Amino acid sequence: MPRGLADLVAQHLVASGRFLDDDPERAYLHARTARRLAARLGGVREAVAITAYLAEHYDEALTEFRAVRRMTGNHEVLAMMADCERALGRPEKALTLTRDKHVRDLSEATQIELLIVAAGARRDMKQTAAAIQTLEVPELTKRTRAEWLPRLRYAYADALEEGGRTEEALIWFHRAAGVDADGATGAAERAAQLEGLEFTDLDEDDDYDDSYDEADDELDEADDERDEADEVDEADEVEDERDELADERDAADDEREAAGVTGDGGVDASVVDDALDGEVEPSGEKSERASE
Repeated sequence: MPRGLADLVAQHLVASGRFLDDDPERAYLHARTARRLAARLGGVREAVAITAYLAEHYDEALTEFRAVRRMTGNHEVLAMMADCERALGRPEKALTLTRDKHVRDLSEATQIELLIVAAGARRDMKQTAAAIQTLEVPELTKRTRAEWLPRLRYAYADALEEGGRTEEALIWFHRAAGVDADGATGAAERAAQLEGLEFTDLDEDDDYDDSYDEADDELDEADDERDEADEVDEADEVEDERDELADERDAADDEREAAGVTGDGGVDASVVDDALDGEVEPSGEKSERASE
């Protein structure tokens, strides 16, 4: 493959991997472009198969997975192939794939996924008891941090609930939740539902967010009004104190005026004269008494 073409294919594969979790459809389109440029590469076909599977294009995914097995001899895709058959409404074919001769050579994780798919196919066929029995394997109680353990326990609990064994289902939903650190299976929510509790997802509840924002705005407005009222009250209190001081000053001035005290602390002469007028006799009368 020419260097320029190889770089272009690689860029599309990198982009496909980047969008795989958040936008499977976009990842699938990048993978398809890479296939158009390099359809004979097993890695490219596997990228198309996986992205098509995640984007729920099950017919194309199944075709690509078959190509991957033929081109690379990779049988780890059997679980996804069986799940595609289930999604296409063919549980019998899904069960056939779970019994493929290469199953014993697969990794433990893929074998567990095949068990889960097989149990799902049994439930599709209304064989709930058989689904429960399929999942009753020693791995259910295995002490491991493997990613498949929460999924296995959840699938078992789900089958038990469908079979009417609610109390046992509750136990296994709790056991699934106990090893599901990321909450990917939703086992805790299922257990709560069986116990009559309800979970509210506040992060995704737009109505709640809007109500909360409105209440927060109203609270801010109330705080502003209260602050303004406090300022008015303080101003009124200062004004009242000023009026009281003015009244006291006026009263003091009246008392000073009545006492004849001038502004410089002296005594008003007119007030003294008025006071003496009632006590000192006129000079003429004094002379008359003297002559007598």
